[in-house]
Amino acid sequence: MSTGTTERCSMSTSSLTGDEIRNRNDETLGSVHDIMVDCGTGKVSYVVMTSGGFLGFGNKLFALPMSALELDTECKCLRMNASKESFKESDGFDKDNWPNMADPRWEEDTHKRFDATPYWV
Repeated sequence: MSTGTTERCSMSTSSLTGDEIRNRNDETLGSVHDIMVDCGTGKVSYVVMTSGGFLGFGNKLFALPMSALELDTECKCLRMNASKESFKESDGFDKDNWPNMADPRWEEDTHKRFDATPYWV
């Protein structure tokens, strides 16, 4: 993955909203719906991906640990090691029923699911 630069840089999180999330096979898994920041540390904790549905109806949301994602500025997308099927077969959440992302058990389960290092470590 390329960040497109060898220099340190910062970018607006809003510029990622709507960008695709792709796997290593270059299949589109979904797109960035929102980005969650830990209030205590200021670190990006999760990227919320929207996937499935048609014209915004019937889609599911998934909270993806930031440590499971890589920014690829060449394709203007985020990449992760996951299959399309892994999201079709799993429970997400809908826009009106978000999980409690501060619940330690939920956080642990989510990071294990994506084999991701917790952001607070």
